[in-house]
Amino acid sequence: MNRLRVRHTTGYRYQGEVAASYNEARMLPVSSADQFVLHSHLEISPVSSNHTYLDYWGTRVSSFEVLVPHEELTLSANSLVEVRPRAHHTEDVPWDALAAMTARSTSSVEHTWQTKLTDPTTDVAQLAAEIARRHSSPTDAALDICSVIGDRMQYVQGVTGVHSTAKEAWTDKRGVCQDITHIALGALRSVGIPARYVSGYLHPRPEAEIGETVTGESHAWVEWYCGEWRGFDPTNLIDIGDRHVGVGRGRDYNDVAPLRGVYAGSSGSQLFVTVEITREG
Repeated sequence: MNRLRVRHTTGYRYQGEVAASYNEARMLPVSSADQFVLHSHLEISPVSSNHTYLDYWGTRVSSFEVLVPHEELTLSANSLVEVRPRAHHTEDVPWDALAAMTARSTSSVEHTWQTKLTDPTTDVAQLAAEIARRHSSPTDAALDICSVIGDRMQYVQGVTGVHSTAKEAWTDKRGVCQDITHIALGALRSVGIPARYVSGYLHPRPEAEIGETVTGESHAWVEWYCGEWRGFDPTNLIDIGDRHVGVGRGRDYNDVAPLRGVYAGSSGSQLFVTVEITREG
């Protein structure tokens, strides 16, 4: 078991003073079978009251408004989480049984539908179909599909943005974890395997000492349904373990964006982000 402290600071610097802003943040983890949240708190500057709720997908949302003039909006999410070792589902569920199970539950059938961000290219769908035909188990096929996609993508920052689609990233064969996750989701859904987007954090250095603070990043990975939800990190080609802290789940990035909002005044804004992770036990 890992005890991880995460400090995620983000916000906007506006090009001039804004009169007001209205925002939603998805930056605080929730407790689950795999992780226990010991502490979590969101600091907002300028000071604002906020309303917290769980959205349709089970993600913790902080909704707030700043009604005083301001030139910068800063949020700091501080969380202390015990992350437990994951038990990865290995049960053999036949393809026809998976289709029947998926159809009986909205929580799985909704994750078989493509979105604008996950819709795959023709060759990705063909690749996924070829891999699926080689496996009698959807679980084995899903793992193979995600591994092949992760292996063929090059992790490069700055070549894509939050609005980039799976088709665009796959054509270039470069992108970040968000892009690789979208491509994997599209491939899995194209062969009938329900799959969802997970946002969170990954401690980047398994050898880090207790008490050592390292620079991290927001991260994304996939979970697919084959009788149970099973996670995999296609960017790093690793199973989800006790270095992953989950925050949100949804159909794609748009369902779990850490911060989004609108404002009145000014002519533009610049987003800033820092993530620090400390292993505490």
